Amino acid sequence: MKIGYARVSTGDQKLSLQLEALKKAGCPRIFREKASGAHRDRPELDRMLDQLREGDVVAVWRLDRLARSTRDLLEIVAAIGAAGARFQSLSEPWADTTTHAGRMIMTIFAGIAEFERDLIRERTGAGRREAQKHGVRFGRPRKMNAEQRELARRLLKEGQSVREVARTFSVHPATLYRILAPDS
Repeated sequence: MKIGYARVSTGDQKLSLQLEALKKAGCPRIFREKASGAHRDRPELDRMLDQLREGDVVAVWRLDRLARSTRDLLEIVAAIGAAGARFQSLSEPWADTTTHAGRMIMTIFAGIAEFERDLIRERTGAGRREAQKHGVRFGRPRKMNAEQRELARRLLKEGQSVREVARTFSVHPATLYRILAPDS
């Protein structure tokens, strides 16, 4: 079955142009959404994806009616493919997984998106390492400063229990066990 998906961003906008194109393309069933494409939480899109069956074709008037970013587009197209269905855009003939060429183009897009994610991860990691060299500390703030840690060690050596020292500094006993570890 050929299933249409039509979306406008606000209640003021009309779906008529999309509905006409989808009906002309042979979609007997059309899911209609009035929600921003920037949000992934779209009930009609989710309902459509849940109801897809092997051999179905999801059609949209234009790609931007389905997704606002390449990543979202690829995730949605992957969900369509996982259901055994295929995808096509009526306005962008290259975005059509019902053809060999369309599947190749979508695969290239997926590769470019993955490459972009890897570059971002690499740049972020390099920036993080550089910041650490300059003394920037990442993660949760320490519960105890260096003086408090030293005093806690001394109190423990003097025989106070971990529970007593933890209460003194208003920390969990596990915090003290961590500061007693050799690499702290």
